[in-house]
Amino acid sequence: MIPISKPEIGREEIEAVKSVLESGMLAQGEEVEEFEAKFASFIGVKHAIATNSGTSALHTALASAGIRRGDEVITTAFSFFATASAILMQGARPVFVDIDPRTYNINPEKVERAITERTKAIIPVHLYGQPCEMKELMAIAEEHRLMVIEDAAQAHGAMYGGRRVGSIGDMGVFSFYSTKNIITGEGGMITTDDDEIAERARMIRNHGQRRRYVHECLGYNYRMTNIAAAIGLVQLEKLEKLNARRISNARYYSEHLKVKPPYVAPHLRHVFHQYTIRVNSRSRAKFLHHLEAHGIGYGIYYPMPLPRQPAIAARVYCPEAELASGEVVSIPVHPGLKTEDIRRVVEVVNEYEE
Repeated sequence: MIPISKPEIGREEIEAVKSVLESGMLAQGEEVEEFEAKFASFIGVKHAIATNSGTSALHTALASAGIRRGDEVITTAFSFFATASAILMQGARPVFVDIDPRTYNINPEKVERAITERTKAIIPVHLYGQPCEMKELMAIAEEHRLMVIEDAAQAHGAMYGGRRVGSIGDMGVFSFYSTKNIITGEGGMITTDDDEIAERARMIRNHGQRRRYVHECLGYNYRMTNIAAAIGLVQLEKLEKLNARRISNARYYSEHLKVKPPYVAPHLRHVFHQYTIRVNSRSRAKFLHHLEAHGIGYGIYYPMPLPRQPAIAARVYCPEAELASGEVVSIPVHPGLKTEDIRRVVEVVNEYEE
């Protein structure tokens, strides 16, 4: 079986974890601080605040931005559930808009039409590793005085207009889940240039404390461990090499697969967290059976638009998101693929007939 994802863990990560375990300092400490500093430098921002998951990072970012009950936050209809659940966790209302069918990312024209007097922020999601159209989104946000929180959970190292995602909006949010371009097992990071936001985020992720046992606001136990940070430090050093392999694998697919390749806008850098093709919804199940029968892993990201999730059940219809959810199939593109694996994937996909 050629898996859809595979963690890239080597001897360096194992030794880094071993060093932390032997030190006895397992909770948030020096390794976390070093990881934050190096990640901030990599993204090109003043501050990085580590958390224990991408979801907790997104929740902390929203809380740090002052989002509260009754506020509206505009986001995409096509993403992982955490994009919406973090908004709900703050008591705010997610307002879903449709996607650009070429990129699967939020459509800026739809964003502008969705703004009301209660709108406080926009969360664009850089889905599959491709940046959103940030120039248009930032112009809309500036005109309407809205916060922009980039959900870059799948886009470590992606670039838009010469800048890394996570440095363009007011905040960026990253995930280090075990399938991401950088992994720590579980983990997250908030990036920002805003000193006040950074200070609030550090308090919120640590029970609302600036000083021990002095709780200035409602906070949570969202701290990252030194164990996770030790893995992250090694992974960060490898990121550009790992991304280069993802991009190379994607290029080979785009040159050799018979299906239409993913669209990549010319003014950005797509880091291919996923390589996603489209199959007619009426025959997708047959195509998936074909992949399974030949030992090719796959993923459906995502089979249901966010407005239709049972926990949300929003009364909004986003036709492009609906269409995408019935047609998308992601095939293995991870950096652990060997040349023979990539060729095998191409062979199997090209053999399929509806």
